[in-house]
Amino acid sequence: MNRPYTALLIFAVAALAMMSMPVWAQLNVKSAWVRATVGGQKTTGAYMVLKSGTGAALVGVESTAAAIVEVHEMRMDGNVMRMRAIPRLELPAGKSVEMKPGGYHVMLVDLKRPLKNGDSILLRLKIEGQDKSVVTVEVKADVRESAADMRHSGH
Repeated sequence: MNRPYTALLIFAVAALAMMSMPVWAQLNVKSAWVRATVGGQKTTGAYMVLKSGTGAALVGVESTAAAIVEVHEMRMDGNVMRMRAIPRLELPAGKSVEMKPGGYHVMLVDLKRPLKNGDSILLRLKIEGQDKSVVTVEVKADVRESAADMRHSGH
């Protein structure tokens, strides 16, 4: 085999491998955390930063920590902040999507147990790629108090 042909073949194989790379290999999840609960609280939020290298969508979340897990958005409607479940959260290629208090977040409803500062839970993110295939990406989210919670409790 001559050198230019070998280099071209290697490039073609590498390009094909990248095109067929699973969507989860192109997803970066950072700073995943869940707000700690108090008393008989049965709901809480989970937050993180998602970045897809190729473009994808978050189409669902599961966790053994709660009976119901939904992706939510909060937005102003006139002078009222409204929260609602959304069926999908677009993850544009190369752009970070922040899930944070007051914005997009994961809502955990009917918690199976209290979530204490220092615990962690497993979230299974359902990610839909551009080819419409759905993969599950497991994320460990640490349970902690938010900065606002700490200010109110005197920390």
